[in-house]
Amino acid sequence: MTSILMIDDDVALTQLVAEYLQLDGYQFKAVHQGPEGLELAKSNTFQLVLLDIMLPGMDGLTVLKQLRQHSYCPVLMLTARGDEIDKVVGLELGADDYLAKPFSPRELVARIKAILRRVELIQHQQQPQLSALQVNGLRLDSAKRQVLVGEQPLILTATEYQILELLLRHAGDVVSKEDLSQLALGKRLQLYDRSLDMHISNIRKKIAQYDEGEKIQTLRGLGYVLLEGEQ
Repeated sequence: MTSILMIDDDVALTQLVAEYLQLDGYQFKAVHQGPEGLELAKSNTFQLVLLDIMLPGMDGLTVLKQLRQHSYCPVLMLTARGDEIDKVVGLELGADDYLAKPFSPRELVARIKAILRRVELIQHQQQPQLSALQVNGLRLDSAKRQVLVGEQPLILTATEYQILELLLRHAGDVVSKEDLSQLALGKRLQLYDRSLDMHISNIRKKIAQYDEGEKIQTLRGLGYVLLEGEQ
């Protein structure tokens, strides 16, 4: 049974979310302090973490930053509506998606299912003929769900891996933002939604630690292309 951890100091909200998720068959635990939530999230006993930004003891962004030093468990950030800075910073720190408060429980469940589907797809994807793929200094090892730059493995979130894998498998071809959003993020591309752009930016920064050559090119109005060789 899928276990979900919610770190949020709004007790009434966590009780409401608990009712909906338990009806859907999820195991659910809620804590209301940042430090306590971080320790539980690091235990790797949960398949997904719902993480509020405003928390007593330790704010949500700090929790996320410290969690990413130990675990790449999917994280759905809960942000104040219209607070673009928190959304961007959360994605930069490795959040898989964000949802603005107030939200409907139905929308929350849909986001959770979309993230879990992506993780399951990565874990069970079997394409033997493409299990090893090397393009422009990047090597995909789907058996280990890993991408290497030379001999250096990239530490990627599940979402980042899914995006980069799609680009690698379609190297040289433009992959539209709409397709990437649907296939990698599990949702339709929304106007002014920068989450995909932020994930791409994170991937570029991680690759640049080992290779500063251009790998992913942005084609304005079209999408992204993973270059097949040095340009």
